[in-house]
Amino acid sequence: MYYQKNRNHITHTNTTYTHTPADNLLVVVVVFIVVFGIMAVFSASAPKAIGLGENPFSFTLKQLIWLILGVGGACFFSKFDYRKLKPWAGALSLFVLVTLALVKFSPLGVTVNEAKRWLVIGPIQFQPSELAKPALVLYFATLFSKNCSILDSRKYPFYMIFAAMLLLIYMQPNLSMIILLLMTSLAMYYIAGGSAKIIAGTFGLGVLAVATTIRSYQLQRIKVWWDPFSDALGAGYNIIQSMVAFSSGGLFGVGFGNSKQKLSWLPEGHTDFIFAIIGEEFGFLGCFFLVCLFCVFLHRGFLIAKKCPDMFGKILAVGITFSICFQAFTNMSVASSFVPATGIPLPFISYGGSSLFVSLCMIGVLINISKKRVQRIVHYV
Repeated sequence: MYYQKNRNHITHTNTTYTHTPADNLLVVVVVFIVVFGIMAVFSASAPKAIGLGENPFSFTLKQLIWLILGVGGACFFSKFDYRKLKPWAGALSLFVLVTLALVKFSPLGVTVNEAKRWLVIGPIQFQPSELAKPALVLYFATLFSKNCSILDSRKYPFYMIFAAMLLLIYMQPNLSMIILLLMTSLAMYYIAGGSAKIIAGTFGLGVLAVATTIRSYQLQRIKVWWDPFSDALGAGYNIIQSMVAFSSGGLFGVGFGNSKQKLSWLPEGHTDFIFAIIGEEFGFLGCFFLVCLFCVFLHRGFLIAKKCPDMFGKILAVGITFSICFQAFTNMSVASSFVPATGIPLPFISYGGSSLFVSLCMIGVLINISKKRVQRIVHYV
């Protein structure tokens, strides 16, 4: 600060604002996680690729293509003023709603592992439910930046779109994504100044809704989570094999590429249970390092939100950060058997192009928000 002291008083005369550089620590953390992810995908997917008669690098190469596209998206959004995204909130939500409808009601939808979540258009295959995350975050940030009132007639059209999204995602079925979207919306509402009573009531209604609409296979997941050996060769198989992977890894791991569970013992080792393969190959220390990276990411994201000068940017930063970290900690909790199994990938790590691309684009927006922090330089005479 610049001061010119007077014997009697100091008078404020002018204030100047300057933009700060991007949050470099956030960028470094994301780079570490992404590189860690590419290594993990190669190690976990190579045996599966060989079993399918493909090149051992085939899954990794596909992931690298999506990584390049994602980095391009991140670079674009890191330079694109996040405040200019407001007018696109409605269009993006409608686009996601249309693609979700195409998955359910058109031949373009593809079923994998008894879940119809993928949309195939020519050589491109992606999950529209992944696009629901940035659509929700952007639209809720736009709505709640004006006011945090729930009973606002101008918000009703979006509530209808959001409800339709949840219904189509539920029909896939993809309950884990619904929980992620609902928890993210509650977090954003709270940051906007929402009522804790409304949040508690909404959370209670959400739990009640899940309990009353839960399907038989989802109930079975809860039962085998409590006692995996009750169906050791069925629903409890993945959990048991995941625990074997962690126990085999010990403190330091068996070494990169030396996992035995990925040799067809753990079927989803390159996707939903990739954290277990990391635990086997890198041990407790490797898992702890990855958890610490996400904790640093969480801290930097909330710090960016705290220092952002406008409410829209604050809510947007919180939504992006919470969405990615909640998904990450949920996936790691599933692999560690702390919560029942869900079909939710580990951001930046699990094999899956749509998840990686969308996550990196969201990171680009977060980096742009970090650039718009202001430092107040006060001139005195």
